[in-house]
Amino acid sequence: MLTLPTESNYSIMGKVILTGDRPTGRLHLGHYVGSLRRRVELQNKGDFDRMFVFMADVQALTDNASNPDKIRDNIVNVALDYLSAGLDPEKCTLYVQSRIPELAELTVYLMNIVSVSRVQRNPTVKTEVKLRGFENDSIPLGFFCYPVSQAADIAAFKATTVPAGEDQEPMLELTRELVNRFNNTYAPVLVEPKIMLPENATARRLPGTDGKEKMSKSLGNCIYLSDDADTVWKQVKAMYTDPTHLNVSDPGHVEGNAVFTYLDAFATDQDFADFWPEFSNLDELKAAYQHGGIGDMKCKKMLNKVINRMLDPIRARRAEYEKDIPEIFNILKKGSDAAREVAAQTMDEVRKAMRIDYFEDEELIKEQTRKFSGK
Repeated sequence: MLTLPTESNYSIMGKVILTGDRPTGRLHLGHYVGSLRRRVELQNKGDFDRMFVFMADVQALTDNASNPDKIRDNIVNVALDYLSAGLDPEKCTLYVQSRIPELAELTVYLMNIVSVSRVQRNPTVKTEVKLRGFENDSIPLGFFCYPVSQAADIAAFKATTVPAGEDQEPMLELTRELVNRFNNTYAPVLVEPKIMLPENATARRLPGTDGKEKMSKSLGNCIYLSDDADTVWKQVKAMYTDPTHLNVSDPGHVEGNAVFTYLDAFATDQDFADFWPEFSNLDELKAAYQHGGIGDMKCKKMLNKVINRMLDPIRARRAEYEKDIPEIFNILKKGSDAAREVAAQTMDEVRKAMRIDYFEDEELIKEQTRKFSGK
């Protein structure tokens, strides 16, 4: 009979929040509204027992194996984005995935209880494969299996809550399946997680500035958290709007209009009071735009002010953190050491549940001793 621990020095009972990003470049507004902003809110609210935020460098290598410097060069960039956005290493554990070898071990065990066809059906995998231009016979095995690796990331810390965009729902579904299969096959060790989507539905999948479905570094349709005001304006000024809105007097369409999508995600009533008092809120602006008489450039100027107001404090914090880069590494090392203790405890329980804790199982040693002593 498996006996589960009741408590540890790094308590992982109760509500545990876990989320992360691939460190392949600086974080952009899609990352911010999809998850990062919510992480900071959750951290400051304090309604959890433990919070983990990590850089998924192992997963980043699955499609960058020949270019490890890309990941190496961006570890600090992503850490700076985390800290400047408001994540506090005193309140949440920041760590680097590759520093936790227990995750690789758990990934292998979970691979044994999922089929190839089940991973193939994952719509997120299909989308990512298409985005990277992989052919069926050229998909790296590590990339193909990264949904299982992601499940191990979550399960190793017994995460109950994963803040993420809606494109990650298929990944969480697979994680829940693997957790349940493991628990039913061996013993109830792992915890079934739930996704926490952004409250603002628009923010769940922010399009690129060109109106394309996904904001992507490779497409150049991103606004980064570290962009200065001039760069933000350059991107906003070139944003996709309504191609049928040729004259100011023409009625405009807000659906599919990237400027209004971004205003939906970021603008507040206070922004309108300060920057465009002619309108009390975004709904009033939308109605006026749809009626006709509002130019696209005016809307872009409003959005530019909204985004820069939001990014100003982030830029200021980043400038301070950039003054002491060795401390950034110290924060990540300390967090990685703490995270590894938690993962190691879970893996002790996993091995015990799977009955592969050979050297710690005194009953097994006694049983084998009796078995061979009779010879």
